[in-house]
Amino acid sequence: MVSQIFFSDHHKKLEGQVKDLLNSHGEFLSKETARSPRAVGDAIEEILRERFGELLGDVSVEYSADFARRAMADLAFTDTEGFYYVVDVKTHRTDTKFNMPNLTSVERLTRFYEDDKNYFVILMVSYKIAQKSVAVSGVRFVPIEFLRWDCLTIGALGWGQIQIANSNKVLVDEHPSRRRWMLELCDVMLDFYPKEILKVNSRIERFEEVRQYWLKKAESSPEAERLAA
Repeated sequence: MVSQIFFSDHHKKLEGQVKDLLNSHGEFLSKETARSPRAVGDAIEEILRERFGELLGDVSVEYSADFARRAMADLAFTDTEGFYYVVDVKTHRTDTKFNMPNLTSVERLTRFYEDDKNYFVILMVSYKIAQKSVAVSGVRFVPIEFLRWDCLTIGALGWGQIQIANSNKVLVDEHPSRRRWMLELCDVMLDFYPKEILKVNSRIERFEEVRQYWLKKAESSPEAERLAA
């Protein structure tokens, strides 16, 4: 059994509704916040926290937007079939040349996906700024396993962070196999970790050299250095 939100056109409908909501919202930025992609992202996220439950309508039986900043989700809901969705809101200003957002920890995702009824969903809003107005050009509302591995990368933080390599190039496969995607994740990580071990070994060697350098230095006190000067 799979989510009918994503294995039908319902997620496409939600993408259009999010786009219409944000484009019809009117000015919600000041001159100062309009210059800051982070401030714009926070403002868009706040609107979605307040209104996304309305867009879901009858498909949702429980909706929440009460999460700490470092939580896995910005929004979450349970649908009528018992599937549970955590939604990570991402924003992308399209006139920036490069953007590499973190999505989630590989360890956190693998634990979350031990339950087939859980979905980790990316809600990505692409926009431009015209003075103090946000013009949304595109919205993606897809589970992480809809994202192709040739647009993802791994960042060296903790167990590893799944990242979009470049927000200007997000590649989506509709209706993929979660099993296949997770096996690809395992292959990616089994290639990633040995490379990290080589980096760590190189850093260990470097600090062995630094330690030897300082061991050879004669001990001196600040007073002796002052007198020598």
